[in-house]
Amino acid sequence: MTKISVVISAYNEEEKIKDCLDSIKNLASEIIFVDNSSSDKTSYIAKRYTNKVFIRKNNLMLNVNKNYGFLRATGDWILSLDADERVTAELGKEIREKIENSNPVGYWIPRRNIIFGKWIQNSIWWPDYQLRLFRNGKGKFPEKHVHEYLSVDGKTEQLKNPLDHINYTSISQYIYKMDKIYTESEVENILSKGGQLVWIDAVRMPASDFLKTFFAQKGYKDGLHGLVLSILQAFYAEIVFAKVWERQGFRRHNSPAFLEDIYKEFSKITQEFKYWFLSSMMEMAKNPLKKAAYKFKRKILHRKISA
Repeated sequence: MTKISVVISAYNEEEKIKDCLDSIKNLASEIIFVDNSSSDKTSYIAKRYTNKVFIRKNNLMLNVNKNYGFLRATGDWILSLDADERVTAELGKEIREKIENSNPVGYWIPRRNIIFGKWIQNSIWWPDYQLRLFRNGKGKFPEKHVHEYLSVDGKTEQLKNPLDHINYTSISQYIYKMDKIYTESEVENILSKGGQLVWIDAVRMPASDFLKTFFAQKGYKDGLHGLVLSILQAFYAEIVFAKVWERQGFRRHNSPAFLEDIYKEFSKITQEFKYWFLSSMMEMAKNPLKKAAYKFKRKILHRKISA
């Protein structure tokens, strides 16, 4: 039988790690567990499931320790998991069927994000494909930025059954990760590419992210959860701008037309908001007359914006 090595890298995850390990105990031929010098019982719990527990220095570049775990895997295939992810019975069965008779070297798995107690089915959160299953020796994570996908050498395909991701469970957790991990990585990425932000980006970046996640990616379909997550995404963009601004020495800008420029920018954003609102209402309208009315209003607005 084809062997699967499940590789998990974790730090202070004593509350979540047991459910993760339980979800793969019937799938994994071996479990490679990289403990990032946890100060809680994470390592102790992991040792109940595997004798291959490796203690490593906690590295903010999370991919370093994940790749370390890959090098210690002996299975034919590797499944990379985080402590807050769960392999469903349906996904486990599909994985086993695919690897027993497979040509691709890797598989993208749809990820079902559970955020603030709800499965978020729109915006960036679904289907949120992740490349996590690959032939041993054919893949690794880049080690430059946190959000980079695993890279494999060869053909990939998609699986149908989702991986459950018990994502953010509190606002504090979201803000902590945004501040300490994700925005720091994005700022480094911007600066490493020589990116330069201008002062008006303080308004444009969060507005653009909100319109994209709430309207273009249909976050509104998730109701209040979608609204709050879209606002938090806008906040994320604002923090990225502010941290780049900080790295640039808090450059000053206070021209005579400063207030007028802000007014013009918000006027543009208001028009864009109306455009996206009409587009969304047009898409949802079941009555042909209502759909036509929204389309007409959007056409008039578009002419005004383009003028």
